[in-house]
Amino acid sequence: MLSQLRDLDLQLLRLFVTVVESGGFSAAQGELGIGQSTISTQMAKLETRLGFRLCERGKAGFRLTPKGEQVLVATRKLFAAIEIFKGEAQGMADKLLGELRIGLSEALSNEVIERIGKAVGRFRQRNQAVQIELLSAMPAELERRLLQDQLQLAIGYFSGSQTALNYQPLFDERQRLYCARQHPLFDRATPSADDLQDCDRVLHPYRFIAADEPWQGGSSSARCEQVEGSLAFILSGAHLGYLPEHIALPWVNRGQLRALPGIWDFTVQFRLASHRGHPPSEAQQAFSEDLLNAFSTC
Repeated sequence: MLSQLRDLDLQLLRLFVTVVESGGFSAAQGELGIGQSTISTQMAKLETRLGFRLCERGKAGFRLTPKGEQVLVATRKLFAAIEIFKGEAQGMADKLLGELRIGLSEALSNEVIERIGKAVGRFRQRNQAVQIELLSAMPAELERRLLQDQLQLAIGYFSGSQTALNYQPLFDERQRLYCARQHPLFDRATPSADDLQDCDRVLHPYRFIAADEPWQGGSSSARCEQVEGSLAFILSGAHLGYLPEHIALPWVNRGQLRALPGIWDFTVQFRLASHRGHPPSEAQQAFSEDLLNAFSTC
């Protein structure tokens, strides 16, 4: 009785089909390249494995038994399924599969969003069937999700202090110190450090960024994690604060904000982060490559 299908069984079944399609043992010799006695021996092995006769052979000629007819139909279905499997497996060998969850810092510039879009477009031109999810969050939240395997990749301004994460530079973002039209320094051409010392600043909670800010002085009664909140504080006219240049530009163009002299500027490096301890999937490797290429001309 055939309880398991082995490679030898497949070989015997192929011989069986060839014999049937050739019209008998004698006619199958040329197709199989073996003698009639060997064919007879192999057919006997198959019948022993199955537990019943497949064909009648003798002076009356070659013909299939009723069970042999059913085995022929089932065998052809089996070989067709094998060919389908081989085709699909071959297709998968060169195909990127799976899911990618990618985190993005909030309030990215239009140029950065465009470059991320180009990376997605380049990735979609690959042989792939990958589900991609993009989500926005603050840098600390992105790092937390990377560490907890909720993300495969993240783009943001990170501390770089998480030893479990790998960081690759992508681009720099310029930060400038701004005041609103209502602020006393708005019309002062070159305010001094002493002038700034008396101003109320918007405090950013990410100390790894604040440490790079050229203006460290002044008291603070305003605190915000999000760029939008910092912008609102600055627009009030009661506070000075740092903003990404692209966020402030529309308000500058309307005359509602002014950037203080460039000595107070600094840059933030945005990086592509991933978990150092987890081998990246083929899809993650390919998407990382496309992202790095998209930002290579920044």
